Amino acid sequence: MTEQPTSFDRPHSGADPADARGALLRASEPPQAPGAPALPLQSRQGDTPPCPAVPRPPADPGSGAVVAGAEHAQSGSAEPGAHRPRPVPEAIPAQPDAAARAAGPQGAGRDPETGDADTPAQAGPEAARAAAADAPRTAADATRTAAEAPRTAAEAPRSAAAPAERALRAGREAREGTESQAPVQRPERRKDRSGLKAGAGEQQRRGAAQAPPPGGQERRTGQGVPFGRPMPMRRDGDRLRFVGAATRRIARGMDLDEIVMGLCRATVPTFSDAILVYLREPLPVGDERPVGPLVLRLRRTDRIPDERDTEGVYVPPPVPEQPAELSVVTNELCEVRPGSALGEVLRGVRPVFTDTEPARVALDELLGEDSELSVPPGQRTILAPLRGRRRVIGAALFLRRPERLAFEPDDLLVAAQLATHSALGIDKAVLYGREAYIADELQRTMLPETLPRPTGVRLASRYLPAAETARVGGDWYDAIPLPGSRVALVVGDVMGHSMTSAAIMGQLRTTAQTLAGLDLPPQEVLHHLDEQAQRLGTDRMATCLYAVYDPVSHRITIANAGHPPPVLLHLGGEAEVLRVPPGAPIGVGGVDFEAVELDAPAGATLLLYTDGLVESRLRDVWTGIEQLREKLAATAQLTGPDHPPPLEALCDDVLDMLGPGDRDDDIALLAARFDGIAPSDVAYWILDPEDSAPGRARRLARRALDRWGLEELTDSVELLVSEVVTNAVRYATRPVTLRLLRTDVLRCEVGDDVGQLPRLRQARATDEGGRGLYLVNRLARRWGATRLSTGKVVWFELNRG
Repeated sequence: MTEQPTSFDRPHSGADPADARGALLRASEPPQAPGAPALPLQSRQGDTPPCPAVPRPPADPGSGAVVAGAEHAQSGSAEPGAHRPRPVPEAIPAQPDAAARAAGPQGAGRDPETGDADTPAQAGPEAARAAAADAPRTAADATRTAAEAPRTAAEAPRSAAAPAERALRAGREAREGTESQAPVQRPERRKDRSGLKAGAGEQQRRGAAQAPPPGGQERRTGQGVPFGRPMPMRRDGDRLRFVGAATRRIARGMDLDEIVMGLCRATVPTFSDAILVYLREPLPVGDERPVGPLVLRLRRTDRIPDERDTEGVYVPPPVPEQPAELSVVTNELCEVRPGSALGEVLRGVRPVFTDTEPARVALDELLGEDSELSVPPGQRTILAPLRGRRRVIGAALFLRRPERLAFEPDDLLVAAQLATHSALGIDKAVLYGREAYIADELQRTMLPETLPRPTGVRLASRYLPAAETARVGGDWYDAIPLPGSRVALVVGDVMGHSMTSAAIMGQLRTTAQTLAGLDLPPQEVLHHLDEQAQRLGTDRMATCLYAVYDPVSHRITIANAGHPPPVLLHLGGEAEVLRVPPGAPIGVGGVDFEAVELDAPAGATLLLYTDGLVESRLRDVWTGIEQLREKLAATAQLTGPDHPPPLEALCDDVLDMLGPGDRDDDIALLAARFDGIAPSDVAYWILDPEDSAPGRARRLARRALDRWGLEELTDSVELLVSEVVTNAVRYATRPVTLRLLRTDVLRCEVGDDVGQLPRLRQARATDEGGRGLYLVNRLARRWGATRLSTGKVVWFELNRG
């Protein structure tokens, strides 16, 4: 159902098209007893003589006919006990004694030609004194008459007392005229002191005076109006109210489906019995110029169901003459050929009835020749093109059943308004969808698509935008593998939630990755990030926390730049807020950053987050951090002291602590589970840069593999270790390091003091060297080289077993 249930087919009799308000009603004359004389009217002194009463034929009480010309008319079929406002007379009714004196033999005070009462100046002092003496009695009678009539406080409260006031004023003026013997001017009608408008009775009297007689002519069209037919002004008002409600419903939609559904729900059943909405396939976005042919796809249909419950009573559906009436459409795709009838209708933009030959041909092209849809005859189908800002993007088909009244010409304007608002809404929804897609893609590409799987640590992450309408922000997280099986954990927050903040975040994240590749200490990384932020602009502010975890030593080094402190969840279930120096935000400039080194026991979980998780309008930062610590401790109690909670489930539980009004900022969350590497799985040696170093390296590697039970890898490891150590000894000036790590893979690392990284190249047939890295690339699972502050590390990995 729609918000405006008003139907165009419901008759509204009595609406006056001549009245600018379009809402005044006219009713039939109340019945009069046969033979009863009309009530004569008596004028006030100085007023224009009232018109004599003209007898009218009695109205049929049950006919409901409207009698024009009545000062106040009421329906003769009204209930006996119903309240009706009493008519307000323009003059005081004549009293019997006053009428007798007026008809006396003297005939004093009457005009011989008109019979009207003379003014005091014309009648003389005696007539004035008689009128003054008769005034109190007249006022009393008028007051008694007004008191006997039913009065309503909301309608003309002063109307009943008006005759008495006018009578008193007339008597007072008569007395003044007797004393002064001067002509008395007609007193003007007193205005309402409150400045309000006239009462309801006065409005009805004016409306009845302006109403055209039954069967008369309309002021707008000059044509006759039959009895009981709704006035055009009232029908136009219904259309305006319907269009207003329908366009508001359509405008509430944000995406394409909501707008199309709003159009269907607003028009069925108030405006039409069924609707079919076709949209262009594909829909053009913005200023894009379509290159392919115009193809329309049926997007949505809606209709009045055949089976419906009327006031709780099941009404069986009528058996249709045609089995597919208003319900089945077989042609979902329609290609609009240039120059076709459908193309001309769409190019004309305006809605049309399908009762003409060109429109009927266009409708057949839209529905298809094999369509089973039965189109009602006459003006019961409207084809309305949907035109966006620059081009036609679809069409809407409005249909009515044969048992319903057909569309009117003014309904084409309603269809045009609905089509225009829907098309513009669809155009904006497509643009909004493209912008949302760009924002999502921008945020997705600036954040890690997948997290790495470094040795000795497991990772999980979450990101939530601030709102659906702000899908990009300045929060980010990252995990960067470092030489020596270490990993750098980064989380940051750029001020703002705009595209600019997202762009700055992307630049800072790229800078952090580059600095991490240089194996700089955490405090040095933050220092370079601060300089980069100052180069980007004066107001580029951000917070950042940079940590480096070493799985071999089970230690973590943390440096902070104005970011909330991390929380460490121990294996036993205790949650601890780490004490790290707060530091100044990135972009301030001229500040020093400090790093601390802490224990990272195996089985512990480190949680890095942005302030959107712990700060909102309902709580401050430290209150949120305490709630986060309690939430982590409660979650760890569920799995027991010897089993840490799963990382993915832990991240979901942390986000569940947010209430409906707790999220004012975007949230970045990074969880790291420290597994570490046991000392028994690590072998480490220092080799002097001499010619015997490769042979010694092969012997040490063979012994370690024998101790770990990996004899099947001996040949491959000896060959690759010999090649890498030979290259290192050839150029190194300081001792060379060799380390073997046994995890899910076998990892070998060789370090030297030369900063130049080796590059893989294809050796020629006559070259004596240059084949070492080629062998490493063919035999190793993967390999690489990382530059350090003191040189480089070349590493490779082999699969176990």
